Amino acid sequence: MFLRDQQRWIERARIIDIEGDLVTLRYETEEDEEICSWEEMVRLESIGAITQKLASVPRGNVEPLLTEDCPEVERIRNRYTDSNPD
Repeated sequence: MFLRDQQRWIERARIIDIEGDLVTLRYETEEDEEICSWEEMVRLESIGAITQKLASVPRGNVEPLLTEDCPEVERIRNRYTDSNPD
């Protein structure tokens, strides 16, 4: 989450509550040899952007997994092929 007015990113923040134009966030930071837990209230207008990592792929000579490698219960169904059997 990017806070426009403070020009800083908060990584891995979780939105705990939204009340009016106040958003309550909870997140952790690592400082020296401590992990600090924070709860912060920010105004909705201060939030410039929210990003979320959807996927990642390792660099290098790695062979990607194919649908056949994925367990059956974790496969995403194609609504066109599943609804129209041959």
